[in-house]
Amino acid sequence: MVMRVAAPGAEGAVLLLHGGAENGLRRPSWLNPASWRMRPFATAVGRGGGLTVAEARYRHRGWNGERADAARDAAEALAALRERTGGLPTVLVGHSMGARAALRIAAEPGVAGVVALAAWCPPEDPVEQLAGARLVFVHAAADRITSPRESLLTAVRARAAGAQVCRFVVPGGDHAMLRQAGLWHALTAAAVHGLLGLRPLPPETVSAFALPARSTDGLGVRAVPRAAG
Repeated sequence: MVMRVAAPGAEGAVLLLHGGAENGLRRPSWLNPASWRMRPFATAVGRGGGLTVAEARYRHRGWNGERADAARDAAEALAALRERTGGLPTVLVGHSMGARAALRIAAEPGVAGVVALAAWCPPEDPVEQLAGARLVFVHAAADRITSPRESLLTAVRARAAGAQVCRFVVPGGDHAMLRQAGLWHALTAAAVHGLLGLRPLPPETVSAFALPARSTDGLGVRAVPRAAG
């Protein structure tokens, strides 16, 4: 785990979980583009102070099937952050494989919510652990690396399992979150601060969270700057 922002007197914490590969046992380099991609998100969520921001370090580049290495490393990083902060409520912000890991460990103690960016959501992944969780998905409509449809189906399954779910769709966009980067950052910051109770959640998120388990509304909200609130 690497500390990005260590805020004295912080009211909450954020754990960033970068992307990776389906398979790969090599250790990611510190020059790993997937890790650098999360740096602007650390800046965005940390702006204004009041939050401790950390980034998980993976032992391996890949998820590696049933080993689920990224999820195991994410859980260890979360435990280390919890000890470091004295148990502050924590939002998990994951991209691609990191989002998959965040969803897998959403039931860990102290997790106040998950922001899943361009989430890798294989249909066979479990959702039972998401009962009672608060989840904000953000996915680009034109993502060709991770499937927007599979993240939508996971959002539907998660809500049916008892999670509160909102899902924003970025028009166009891409997997790397470089196009309309400011919108990605603003949506993430608004979700993080809202999930931690530091600011009101965006109204679209509040409405989506209130929907019943069988509803599919609020899972394809068009992402626009005002939604970042």
